[in-house]
Amino acid sequence: MSVIFKKMAGTAAVFVIGNMGHASPVERDGMTWTGEELHLDSMPANCQIKADMANALALEGLEEYEPPAHGDQRRVASLDASFVYLEPIKGWVQTA
Repeated sequence: MSVIFKKMAGTAAVFVIGNMGHASPVERDGMTWTGEELHLDSMPANCQIKADMANALALEGLEEYEPPAHGDQRRVASLDASFVYLEPIKGWVQTA
């Protein structure tokens, strides 16, 4: 079974696993994406681990003061999950 992703509500480019085990932050009735559509195959084998973020909305704010690079990985405390930045989609995708 492949993993389905949904865009996080209130964001332009943060994708979370669609069937999270707790309260879902995804857009209601939103589109779904596959790992293939989000270019997960382009994820580097060794991601660059960066400082943790308090919430996923802060990921988008990085473009203002610390633009992300392909393969940057950040843990998001509010979701207890990690996200990787993928240049082909110019967005963040949950990895765990």
